Amino acid sequence: MHPAKAAAAAVTTLIGIGAAAVAAARYAGDAALKASPGRPSPGDPRVTVHATAAGQVTLTRGLATLRPGTYGLEGEGPAGEGVHAVVGPVLDAVPHEAHTVVRRLERVTRGSLEPGAKVRLTPQVHTGDPRSALGLDFEHVEVMGELGALPAWFVPGSRTTWVIAVHGLGTTREHPLNVMGLLHRYRLPVLDLGYRGDPGAPRSPDGLAHLGDSEWRDLDAAIRHAVRQGAERIILYGWSTGAAMAVHAATSSAVRHLVRGLVLDSPVLDWEATVRALAAARRTPAALLPLAVRAAQGSTGPHGDRLREAADPNGLRVPALIFHGPGDTVAPWGPSRALAAARPDLVTLHTVPDASHAAMWNADPAAYEEALRRFLTPLM
Repeated sequence: MHPAKAAAAAVTTLIGIGAAAVAAARYAGDAALKASPGRPSPGDPRVTVHATAAGQVTLTRGLATLRPGTYGLEGEGPAGEGVHAVVGPVLDAVPHEAHTVVRRLERVTRGSLEPGAKVRLTPQVHTGDPRSALGLDFEHVEVMGELGALPAWFVPGSRTTWVIAVHGLGTTREHPLNVMGLLHRYRLPVLDLGYRGDPGAPRSPDGLAHLGDSEWRDLDAAIRHAVRQGAERIILYGWSTGAAMAVHAATSSAVRHLVRGLVLDSPVLDWEATVRALAAARRTPAALLPLAVRAAQGSTGPHGDRLREAADPNGLRVPALIFHGPGDTVAPWGPSRALAAARPDLVTLHTVPDASHAAMWNADPAAYEEALRRFLTPLM
């Protein structure tokens, strides 16, 4: 081939490869941000139910099924029917094969848990609403946000300090039910918010999650709703992207002076790191991860800068309790440690060593609730 033609062909090939890489990165970036509520977080493994017996279930052995604590177990039965159960600690003393693990079976809340079912561990222990799950009286309410009406559950309490609870990645309004009973015992009114992209709520205009960067305005609307209903002080309680929403609201809301405390569970404080983790969990090649992050930023805006500004330790004005740990592969806990180290006067970091993303309560409910009690008592 003539040298000029060979060079042209090589350039054309490189351009084609580059265009393909960009397209793949754009796809990966968008896919990372399309995690809808109730959809498993990427990387959460499905495991098989091998056997059941009175008060116990045998599952495929792995890091997820060996974690300490209490979890929901959800998936599909052999016939495709929906299944939800609750499992407790690992039962090491029960005989089992080397490739399995036996956990205590607390209850089956939906469907039938049978051998062959494909399930995953989830931090959502409860299903239903506050009444059906916990026996708590509540109201269905609508919060008017900038995109339309947002569904919420309101559990009344006698205090004028309200808790606004906001779930995160891969979960729904059922996730805050894990701590709803505790909050109710302290007579704190609780508003459990559904936000853009949730079932019954408006979709984000681009159809993508923004990891709290735009969603926080729905939380701002919830604060205003609470004030109109008689709240005098607000505690924002968020998991994952819900925690990022709380950080944004506490620093950017025009009514932020009403926010008296933050509870942040597995907070997304590094936008790029979380997008990278989500894209990697969807099997994006390592070489494309930087492009996937930039593609996600191009689709949704330069979120990293705004989140870093919102999470600036110098901007924090209220006490914050952070539940986080090194086992979180979705939202790295380094930024949580850095925030706690920079503001020891305001931030308490409760480290949970053996917990996956947004499952800090699940790993040790008693220790979690005691830390929460100590934090909330002076704020009530």
